[in-house]
Amino acid sequence: MSSKAVRLAARAVIVHEKRLLLVNAWANGRSTLLCAPGGGVEVGASLTENLAREVEEETGLTVEVGAPCLVNEFHDPSSGFHQVEIFFRCSIQGSPVIPQTWQDPERIVDRHVWAGETEASGLHIKPDSLVGVAFARTPQISYDPLERIVM
Repeated sequence: MSSKAVRLAARAVIVHEKRLLLVNAWANGRSTLLCAPGGGVEVGASLTENLAREVEEETGLTVEVGAPCLVNEFHDPSSGFHQVEIFFRCSIQGSPVIPQTWQDPERIVDRHVWAGETEASGLHIKPDSLVGVAFARTPQISYDPLERIVM
């Protein structure tokens, strides 16, 4: 059994005008993989506080965090990295415009994509269930089973 801790992350499912907000998952164009904005939680702040902070850092947007809608986990056997992500439906408070000059303080997120359901289905997005959950009409929560990442 591995002694590495499982990392907990919070992610935002933001659908505005029938388009889902996605960000690059890896810095410096290392991959075409897109994901929902968000990231690792910091001790002492709630999941929703962490998520609002992460979305602001990665996009400049202010969001209201709603109900959880998806739990996802993945594991990279080669590095031992294991992450559990809780996705929350979020709504934008204020302008939905992300300035082209916006810079993520961690210099990871440098690409923002607003994708409609049809367009999103043709993109490289993780988790696999994100698009279906984002555009679903039902408020129920979904679980996307452990995925082993093979690069």
